[in-house]
Amino acid sequence: VGDTPYYATIFTTQLTGDLEGYDETADRMAELVGGYDGYLGMHSARGSDGFGITVCYWRSEEDIAAWRADLDHREAQDEGRDRFYSEYTVEVARVDRTIEFQLPD
Repeated sequence: VGDTPYYATIFTTQLTGDLEGYDETADRMAELVGGYDGYLGMHSARGSDGFGITVCYWRSEEDIAAWRADLDHREAQDEGRDRFYSEYTVEVARVDRTIEFQLPD
């Protein structure tokens, strides 16, 4: 992801049944966040039960705060609370060490 230390926002969600427009909103947010200064990348997964986790990686807490304050992002957050999520949690963590493995070619 990047040189340590960096930061991770860990967003866990449980979807409701009202998902009209959800994929479009999620795609729009993924595109928008990709242009933010300090954004280092993202991993995301969702199970068949609607439970999901998205981890975004950031250079600094200030970069996270700028994303959190983005007006389009705030509107998507409101829509998520109103329609898409029955519950969610956001955690912010500092990453001091990364261990990676990859099978050789």
